[in-house]
Amino acid sequence: MPEPAKISVLLKEGRRFKPLPEFSRRAHVNSRAALERLRRQAARDPEGFWAAQARSLEWIKPWRKTLDWRPPRARWFLGGRLNVSANCLDRHLAGPLRQKAALIWEGEPGEVRTFTYQQLHGEVCRFANVLKSLGVRRGDRVAIYMPMIPEAAVAMLACARIGAPHSVVFAGFSAEALRDRINDAAAKLVVTADGGWRRGNVVRLKDAVDAAVAQAPTIEHVVVVKRAGCEVAWQPGRDVWWQEAMAVASAACPASPLDSEHPLFILYTSGSTGKPKGVLHTQAGYLLQARLTMEWVFDLKPEDLFWCTADVGWVTGHSYVVYGPLAAGATILMYEGAPLHPGPDRFWSMIERHKVTIFYTAPTAIRAFMRLGPEPARRHDLSCLRLLGTVGEPINPEAWLWYHKVIGNGRCPIVDTWWQTETGAIMIAPVPGATPTKPGSATLPLPGIEADVVDRDGRPVPAGTGGFLVVKRPWPSMLRGIYGDPSRYAAQYFSQVSSPGSCARGERRTPYYFTGDGARRDEDGYFWMLGRIDDVLNVAGHRLSTMEIESALVSHPSVAEAAVVGRPDEVLGQAVTAFVTPRVGVQACENLKDDLRQHVARAIGAIAKPADIRFTEALPKTRSGKIMRRLLRELAAGGSVRGDVTTLEDLSVLARLQSDEE
Repeated sequence: MPEPAKISVLLKEGRRFKPLPEFSRRAHVNSRAALERLRRQAARDPEGFWAAQARSLEWIKPWRKTLDWRPPRARWFLGGRLNVSANCLDRHLAGPLRQKAALIWEGEPGEVRTFTYQQLHGEVCRFANVLKSLGVRRGDRVAIYMPMIPEAAVAMLACARIGAPHSVVFAGFSAEALRDRINDAAAKLVVTADGGWRRGNVVRLKDAVDAAVAQAPTIEHVVVVKRAGCEVAWQPGRDVWWQEAMAVASAACPASPLDSEHPLFILYTSGSTGKPKGVLHTQAGYLLQARLTMEWVFDLKPEDLFWCTADVGWVTGHSYVVYGPLAAGATILMYEGAPLHPGPDRFWSMIERHKVTIFYTAPTAIRAFMRLGPEPARRHDLSCLRLLGTVGEPINPEAWLWYHKVIGNGRCPIVDTWWQTETGAIMIAPVPGATPTKPGSATLPLPGIEADVVDRDGRPVPAGTGGFLVVKRPWPSMLRGIYGDPSRYAAQYFSQVSSPGSCARGERRTPYYFTGDGARRDEDGYFWMLGRIDDVLNVAGHRLSTMEIESALVSHPSVAEAAVVGRPDEVLGQAVTAFVTPRVGVQACENLKDDLRQHVARAIGAIAKPADIRFTEALPKTRSGKIMRRLLRELAAGGSVRGDVTTLEDLSVLARLQSDEE
């Protein structure tokens, strides 16, 4: 664990936004008092609280015990049986929801397809029968390597229907990365497409699958969706066309009754370093919090159109493109392509055309839009929006305010959400009808979530002091392990920080869930995320949050986006290096570098002034919008970039950065 625990906190933010009365009047949780009642209920009787919430799911057999917690192992709703696919689809077919649009899809070239709940149910049942006809049984793992097309959601729900845990592999990963994930999970079947559209080009997915499967002995079949119309190699007996198999499959497939702790999916995440780990989530607890947060955080109403821009290859796409919204009876929008293709207003055009009411995207996307200025958004009528959300990393105050003013027109609450692949669902976020917001803060834990900021010994740190973000009690949607590696699960998540106590006096110390993030709490108890502990810089004995320095840089009117990393320095230990993308029309020059250094000094202190500022037209990002700081650290240190770069959205960005170094 990094030394020392305390992180210097320099950034101050005093602006506040109260819930608008007209929003609160219709909200599910419509006041601070109502929210505090929920929190008190959860604190007084956690198991009783979660048991009451779990009754909102449709159970085949009720559970006999709410929680079995034997650190670090948690089991929820023991003895209960249900089916996630049935909770997302079948339960909505008895009433008017059967004819409601469940999924609206837009391809990058512009085609649109709509599925009602009844139609989506039929597609899922057909593909569940296809899987069974190809030998997939309960407990078999299925790999999914797909573009953002409706068939990806259908495949996930079909796996859930028959109890075959799925492993969705982001379609930007290399053949080698796909192979490693297939082999780790010992998957029996792969679902893919011939290709998918991205930034006007066809990404050939079947080629990557063929290369991966050549070294994956457990794969028996490859099911291929005809999407892009490109020629593909074909292995008779192994390869199956999706459309041909679906044409002869029955639309009747009863949902399997599954134990509450039966595996639902494995999702591989690499974190900052090390071998990718298969985070395992199970049935009931995961679905409960994914559905419940649709009500609490997004204030979902029957008439809403919900658009989460995440790819299903990431946990956000699992929880807030597929499982959470469908379990809540929502209409979801799914988009295949890039946000700026064919023009900078693609997202805003889609919001206007489809009448999106709830929009959930990443701070990096927001900052990319900021760089282009407000004009692309102002060309469109965005008055249909009523709620905005952010996910993926902390949002800096200036981006928050731009989002609020330009996209929300000052009238849409913003829910800045903190959670992880491992948590399964949102943990810390505003409840929009009840929580006053502060730009840049995720605000407070949701009811039933006991989070804190502590030092190495598990003691809460004073307000305004940085420390380790932990969760003190188990929660239903928590990961159940790392697939095939129980010792790594215990070591990584439950051996770093424990509750205070003295072993010498025989006091029991309970392990806390260690998030790996730094955070602070302000005088109101609000949480401010400081980024990954691994990204904290040690400058002349001060541990500085890269997020705070980035936020200070982006608050300058000439800066659209910034990424801060450290480079080795003989005197300081680490020196601050900033990669800065100027706004459109701003000239990068030495005078601007000097101005930015002084701006950071004024905003958060001289100790945080960047030693190096490097201007770039774009930052290296994954398709999910996350900045790949690992690559920037290597460049800042003067070395060549090593390791896997296949998740980069645009390899030319890295090439330009490397040529600048030379």
